Amino acid sequence: MPSTMLILIMCTVSLHRIGGSGMDMRSKARTFPGPVNDPSKLPKWNYDGSSTNQAPGEDSEVILYPQAIFKDPFRGGNNILVMCDAYTPGGQPIPTNKRCAAAKIFSHPNVVVEEPWYGLEQEYTLLQKDVKWPLGWPVGGFPGPQGPYYCGAGADKAFGRDIVDAHYKACLYAGINVSGINGEVMPGQWEFQVGPSVGISASDELWVARYILERITEIAGVVLSFDPKPIQGDWNGAGAHTNYSTKTMRNEGGYEIIKKAIEKLGLRHKEHIAAYGEGNERRLTGRHETADINTFKWGVANRGASIRVGRDTEKDGKGYFEDRRPASNMDPYVVTSMIAETTILWKP
Repeated sequence: MPSTMLILIMCTVSLHRIGGSGMDMRSKARTFPGPVNDPSKLPKWNYDGSSTNQAPGEDSEVILYPQAIFKDPFRGGNNILVMCDAYTPGGQPIPTNKRCAAAKIFSHPNVVVEEPWYGLEQEYTLLQKDVKWPLGWPVGGFPGPQGPYYCGAGADKAFGRDIVDAHYKACLYAGINVSGINGEVMPGQWEFQVGPSVGISASDELWVARYILERITEIAGVVLSFDPKPIQGDWNGAGAHTNYSTKTMRNEGGYEIIKKAIEKLGLRHKEHIAAYGEGNERRLTGRHETADINTFKWGVANRGASIRVGRDTEKDGKGYFEDRRPASNMDPYVVTSMIAETTILWKP
C-alpha cells in the first residue's frame, strides 16, 4: 500500500436560474471532483432555452453564468446551490435576465458608497395539490373570518407550520440571511423575511430561498403560490414589502434624506407600479392593509400607505422605510435596483 493516498472528494453542484415566465425556478445538477466556494471557479454551462420559452428551437442554447453560492440543505456535505443568470452564446443577457441590469446599478459608485440595505418580506400561500385551494381550508368552503390567524398557533389557525419551519431551518443551513417567519392574516398564508442584506445579495438570497421553499413544498405534496391575490373577497392579498435604507439615511439627519427619497418615489409611482409584479391591481385596492394602486401616499406606522415609516425612525431621526407596494410575485432584482436607482441616481 502506498504511503500517501489521493482522496477524491466529489461535490454535487445544483445550478439554478429563472425560467421564461420570470417566476418559475429551474435547476440542473452536475458533479465536480472537489469542493468549490467561489462562483468564479465554476465553469459556464448551458441549457435548452427552447424548453423554457427563452430561446428558439433552431438556436436553443442559453449560457449559465454562476453568480452566488449557498450550501445545499438537501444533500448536505460539500454540496452547494448556485444562483446563475442567463446569457446568449454571444454574451448578451437574455430578456428575462434581470440580474445583469441590477448588477450595473448596484456597481455604480454613487450606489456603492451608500451601501443600500434591504429587508425583503416574502408572503406566500400554501395550496392543496389537487384542488388548488388554500391549505387547511375546507374543500369548496371557507374557514372562519380573518382575525385569529396572523401569528396564530393551533391546529385550527396555523396550517402548514411543518413546511414553514423546515424552510426556515434549510435557509439558515444554506447561509441565507433569513431573519424571521410568521403566519399571515389569511389562513394558509405565511411570510419569511430576508435581510438586512446589502445590494444585489438581497435578491440572490430571496431567489434561492424561494427555490428552497419550492423544493420543500414539493416534498410535502403542497403547491406553492406567489399570486398577489389568491382568493378574491374579504381576504388579504400577498405582498413582498421591501424595507430599505442607505448609509446617509442610517446616519444622523437621515430622516430628511428619507423624506426626500420618498418624494422621488412618489414622482415615479406609475413606473414603479408597472415593475412591481403581475396582478398587483387585484391586491392594491385600498383595503386589507394596502393603498389604492393609483394613489401614492406615505405615513408613519400607516400600513394603509404606499410607503410606511416606522415610529423608531421618526423618533430617532434616522433609519429605514418600507415600500409596501411590491406584489409577492415581484422580481427582487427589478424592485431593489429600481428603488436604488430612483432614490440615489435619479435627478428629477
